[in-house]
Amino acid sequence: MKPYLKVNEWRIIEEGFDPARNEVSESVFSIGNGYMGQRANFEEAYSGPSLQGSYMAGVYYPDKTRVGWWKNGYPEYFAKVLNSVNWIGIDVEIDGTALDLSNCEVEDFKRTLNMQEGTLSRSLTAKLPSGARVRVESLRFVSVPFKEIGAIRYAVTPLDAPAQLKLTPYLDADVVNKDSNYEEKFWDGLSQDAAVDRASVEVRTKKLDFRVASHMVYELAATGDEDQEFHVEAETHKRDKFAGITLSLRAEADQTITLYKYVANVTSRDHEPETLTGKAREFAEEALERGFDALLDAQREAWAEKWRDGDIVIEGDEKAQQAIRFNIFQLHQTYTGEDDRLNIGPKGFTGEKYGGSTYWDTEAYCLPFYLSTADQHVARNLLIYRYKHLQKAKENAAKLGFSKGALYPMVTMNGEECHNEWEITFEEIHRNGAIAYAIYNYVEYTGDSAYLGEYGFEVLAELSRFWEERVTYSERRGAYQILGVTGPNEYENNVNNNWYTNRMAAWTLEYTLQVAERLRAEQPETFADVEHRIGLSENELSKWADISARMLLAADEETGIFLQQDGFLDKEILPVAHLDRVHLPLNQNWSWDRILRSCYIKQADVLQGLFFLGDRYDLETKRRNFDFYEPITVHESSLSPCVHAILAAELGYTDKAYEMYLRTSRLDLDNYNNDTEDGCHTTSMAGTWMSVVQGFGGLRVREGRLVLNPFSPDSWTSLSFKVGFRGARLEVKVSGGKATVVNEGPEAAALTLYGREIELAAGESVSGEREPQAGAPA
Repeated sequence: MKPYLKVNEWRIIEEGFDPARNEVSESVFSIGNGYMGQRANFEEAYSGPSLQGSYMAGVYYPDKTRVGWWKNGYPEYFAKVLNSVNWIGIDVEIDGTALDLSNCEVEDFKRTLNMQEGTLSRSLTAKLPSGARVRVESLRFVSVPFKEIGAIRYAVTPLDAPAQLKLTPYLDADVVNKDSNYEEKFWDGLSQDAAVDRASVEVRTKKLDFRVASHMVYELAATGDEDQEFHVEAETHKRDKFAGITLSLRAEADQTITLYKYVANVTSRDHEPETLTGKAREFAEEALERGFDALLDAQREAWAEKWRDGDIVIEGDEKAQQAIRFNIFQLHQTYTGEDDRLNIGPKGFTGEKYGGSTYWDTEAYCLPFYLSTADQHVARNLLIYRYKHLQKAKENAAKLGFSKGALYPMVTMNGEECHNEWEITFEEIHRNGAIAYAIYNYVEYTGDSAYLGEYGFEVLAELSRFWEERVTYSERRGAYQILGVTGPNEYENNVNNNWYTNRMAAWTLEYTLQVAERLRAEQPETFADVEHRIGLSENELSKWADISARMLLAADEETGIFLQQDGFLDKEILPVAHLDRVHLPLNQNWSWDRILRSCYIKQADVLQGLFFLGDRYDLETKRRNFDFYEPITVHESSLSPCVHAILAAELGYTDKAYEMYLRTSRLDLDNYNNDTEDGCHTTSMAGTWMSVVQGFGGLRVREGRLVLNPFSPDSWTSLSFKVGFRGARLEVKVSGGKATVVNEGPEAAALTLYGREIELAAGESVSGEREPQAGAPA
């Protein structure tokens, strides 16, 4: 699908209405505040292609698993974030004809996502089948400072002639999930109420008893002389899980009737069930009292604060600038870190695919974004989320027949595995490595060694116990192997000795032993407590050291590349560039059998390990592997381009880094993989941020120091970004290979800029110049 969105540094703009693109736009123009999210569905009824989506964070349903062939160990259910109360609805009638853009001639259509202020607006002129013409303008947002509140300003103007209008604001919880396994509705109605000035509904899930209450109030205004008669008749409507109010009035030609709709959505996750309806009413009435303009001003101020501390400014490339802001915007809409019961779904609040559950994406891609752009407790809460699920992870391992250790789920809401594909559920065990790496990444970045004693070491020990039991020792090869796995490259299943999986398992064991030594020396009482509580033995520690030292990590002697799995070079190695473009994307054009037998890689696999453990490998090792694996990678996972962008930047492959940056940053804006209609790729958006800050910015942490080797692509006039690091707040500005770093924070920063070690005090700045990189292409 060709790009259809306008390029603008602060806005996403769609001009002209194309029903074929509507579901893509519903994803791209989504809004949220970390507590709730809303796809860009129209307020008025629409009978064309649409995925209705209103979501409440943490409210989910265990939808019964549906598979063709049941295998022992499968989870009983697939958890799904629910499509919740449709709170945006406003039905519109003009002289008895319903406004439905699928049945109208639509002119001057414009939809705008204002990322600077966190609002969604829309304007259009519609000619109805009756011949009547009407102008519609709307603006809505979900409030950041008042998380339960959604507000809408909806204006209707009859053109050419007076008209009898009916506006019906409503709340509708009689909704479905498009991805329901058995086309089941997940909500039971508890109550619905409507009066001339308000309406409310309360529902609960058929399982787990999550409850949601929504309360709506409104205001109505009209343009024209104050003496002009403005008579409104109100009629209430109630049915199961639905409540609304029809407002009937006459509007003169060119007279604008504006409805202000305020809705509060609250859940039993935060309030006692018996108080929900009262709380929703209280919050909605407070919103009404504040008024739309005051709520909007507060929204603008809240977003200005987010951008002040976390914006990335790219000069000279408007497409690149728009893209990074879109990615940052969606991340802020999805997760705030204030609730350690929540995590980050691959689609955020923009669609239903992947069920809104937690994947390894959080630890591998999202954590670095929050480490650098938010208070330390936000990233800490992401790790505590996993610690709280440790017992479930141990149960998950036991379900698969393991006598000890923890296997974190590939997909989860509550710590229990709920993924229902065999090659993922049973074999993609590399997710354990991502959990361990996240602990390492967090402690290295923040210096919060207390976390290791409080939570981290216990998790590491249980992960190591899992690896100890999962490996197989080969007498023939004199090494430990990991058999029957799927690596990050999901285009190979049930392979032996996936390099990335083996490497991260060996590293986890090694890191666990390092943490044990550190705790013994620095926190002996804490270590003794953990050691006793989990029954840790010296024999286990010795075994972990042996496995780590003798893990099979196969490399090809002739080429010097690490082998993605046993026998990988037996395949026909044909670069993607040699394929006719009609074959791409492979997952939409080839059989699964053909994909599995091919050399083509869905996403970074060996290169993922070289990125994570970049301090263990020199540039030439990275170059050899990058030069071999990148040309056969199809990047059909949203998580792929960012890793390649970072490594390409490190290797001096500037053009490739820029190509991969644009691909990851504009993945949804340009619908690269032809799948944005079911939601944006939210977790990979954190990888986009990494491609700028860790790629072009060269940010790493080494031995307690923040390392920066920034440069900007030739097409960029300049690049600037901000990162927090151990109490410092650093603004990095770079043009070409010259950079200035300003410490805006209260604490000094231990900084290494272009290889020069600096103690940068609060309020001070330092400049440097990058030396040309040996071996990099011109």
